[in-house]
Amino acid sequence: MLFRSVKNPVMFVTMVGAALTTVGILTAESGLRNFVTQLAVWLWFTVLFANFAEAMAEGRGKAQAASLRRARKDTMARVLRNGREQQIPAPMLQKDDIVVCESGDIIPADGDVIEGIASVDEAAITGESAPVIRESGGDRSAVTGGTRVLSDRIVIRITSEQGNTFIDRMIAMVEGAKRQKTPNEIALGIL
Repeated sequence: MLFRSVKNPVMFVTMVGAALTTVGILTAESGLRNFVTQLAVWLWFTVLFANFAEAMAEGRGKAQAASLRRARKDTMARVLRNGREQQIPAPMLQKDDIVVCESGDIIPADGDVIEGIASVDEAAITGESAPVIRESGGDRSAVTGGTRVLSDRIVIRITSEQGNTFIDRMIAMVEGAKRQKTPNEIALGIL
C-alpha cells in the first residue's frame, strides 16, 4: 500500500494527512476528538479505496492482454501451400502467406483480400455491431487479425510481419497503458 501511494503524489499527501490526523486524535481536545477521528477514518478509507481501485484496474489490463495473447495463440490458420491447405497456428504465419477463411473462421492476421467477397464482423476492434463487406481489390480489401468472417469465403495475403499485427499493437498498448496525471498530481510531483 505504501509503495503504491509513494508513486502517486496526491495519494501520498492523503496518506501523510491520514497519519498526521490519526496522531492528532491523541492530542485533540475532547470536544474535537470525535471530529478528528471521523476525519482520520475518511482519509484512511480514501487511501485504501484508491489503492484497491488502482490494483483492480491494473489487474483488468493484465487480464485483457492475456486474453488477447491467448486468442492469437489459439487461432489456427488455413494456409495455401503448393495448392494444398495446411493448418498452422496463427503466430507462425509469415508475410505474404496465403490464407483461406470461410464462414465462422477468425482471420488469423492482418492482410488484404486477394480473392472473394465476405461479410466480416469487426466489432472486436471497432465496436461497430454491423458487419462490413470485404472484397478483393479497391479500398475494402484490408482485413484485421482477430475479426470473424460471417459469410462466404475469402483468400487473404498476409501483409504484417510476425509480432507487428494489430493484435500485437493492442497487447502492447494495454500493457503499457498509463493513466494521465491530473494537474494536481503534476504540481505535487514538481513540488
